[in-house]
Amino acid sequence: MNNNNAVIANELKLKRTLKARHLNMIALGGSIGTGLFLASGGSIAQAGPGGALLAYTLIGVMVYFLMTSLGEMSTNMPTSGSFSEYAKRYFDKSLGFASGWNYWFNWAITLASELAAAAVIMKFWFPDVPGWIFSLLFLFIILALNIISVRGFGESEYVFSSIKVVTVIVFIIVGAGIILGLWGGEGHTVGFENWFIGDAPFHDGVLGVLAIMMIAGYSFQGTELLGVAAGETDDPKKNVPKAVRQIFWRIVLFYMLSIFVIGTLIPYTNENLSLEDVAVSPYTLVFSQIGIPAAASVLNAVILIAVLSAGNSGTYASTRMLFALAEQGEAPKVFSQVSKNGVPVPALLLTIAVGGASCLSSIVGDGEMYNLLLNISALAGFITWFIIALSHYRFRKAFIKQGKSLDDLPFKAKFFPVGQLLALFLCGFVIIGQGFSAFSDTGVDWNALLSTYIGVPVFFVVYFAHKFKHKTRLVRLEEMDLDGIDNILK
Repeated sequence: MNNNNAVIANELKLKRTLKARHLNMIALGGSIGTGLFLASGGSIAQAGPGGALLAYTLIGVMVYFLMTSLGEMSTNMPTSGSFSEYAKRYFDKSLGFASGWNYWFNWAITLASELAAAAVIMKFWFPDVPGWIFSLLFLFIILALNIISVRGFGESEYVFSSIKVVTVIVFIIVGAGIILGLWGGEGHTVGFENWFIGDAPFHDGVLGVLAIMMIAGYSFQGTELLGVAAGETDDPKKNVPKAVRQIFWRIVLFYMLSIFVIGTLIPYTNENLSLEDVAVSPYTLVFSQIGIPAAASVLNAVILIAVLSAGNSGTYASTRMLFALAEQGEAPKVFSQVSKNGVPVPALLLTIAVGGASCLSSIVGDGEMYNLLLNISALAGFITWFIIALSHYRFRKAFIKQGKSLDDLPFKAKFFPVGQLLALFLCGFVIIGQGFSAFSDTGVDWNALLSTYIGVPVFFVVYFAHKFKHKTRLVRLEEMDLDGIDNILK
């Protein structure tokens, strides 16, 4: 079976049962999690309210260009292989191979971290129960949600994400009320006084902003899930562009307003902001100002849902990527098998097994193996984003080179090529800048440096090993296969 037939078989086996509302919530829910509920406070403490807002804005702009790039490619060729398939077609086969396995590994290990986090969260209510019991329980819940059908996954993620979205909206409304003196604070109008204490609004200057850009990038990761889900979406030419247009504004709205509210109501000098503890989460602190009973307990439940949502979405994404790799001949063929409901069960079971085993390694022993796995996957999301921007840049260049009309594209990314080049630069900047904290006046912390960047050489080892074995080459613009497959599927 040639590559084109493999992709067609891939899509014919999967079922297009995800609706527009599912796609919106999958992408939105994948990026609203502990990064917003807990880590946002640390961002403000490190860079000040203005610095944090600027950093999240810059990353938000980058995400916009990345999602429009992904939207253009996904509507032209909706496939669960997504950016792995695009990298193979528009750059070279080795990059597609390495990016696919990189993404699968990233989310499989992320599942483990979410299971470990869920166990910690449950100790808030059940401090005497061993954590592994909750990790195992949630592992089976995620397995059940994914093994039923893609529609079952879509519905569960829709519910999970809806709860998170409602929480953020309520938080913004409550925060605005407190800022205006409508409630809380005994009628005191806070205004912008916290933006001008100490060296605010830009604490630690440029370095503070740069540091927060990296944290903000991790917070936005998950938006690319819509590219994977496009292969199982009903009417992708209509629903994918709609999701792309809406998701950016929703995410920026939620993140920008949340950062603004937190930075306005809580001084960046508040020591609680740097603690990733639900009892002193910025969300908890704001809700407590208007006397909401058991604010910490309520938010803890929301964070638990956010963790399960991330694990649920990650399991779906990594399962589909492994399935696509098998269909392309880049993974054992057994992983291309699907159930009568269109679920790639063998790929799902391996993902669950790897996630469960990695989680177990964090509990048994000193956890060194688990930490190593996390460090390897830490930059995987940024590598994926870089590949998306690179693939789209070459796709559009080839589209024009081959004399095709841009009017034939179901969805066109704006600001080409400036937007894509900016996204490439920012992704590369974040990847390179991850380990700058390892350098100090006292020297270089080589252990921290190796731990930070270990994922990069691992990716290139996989890439060059495949290239050496298969003697792949860069696909020339005039030779690229740019034909979409949506017309074949109908």
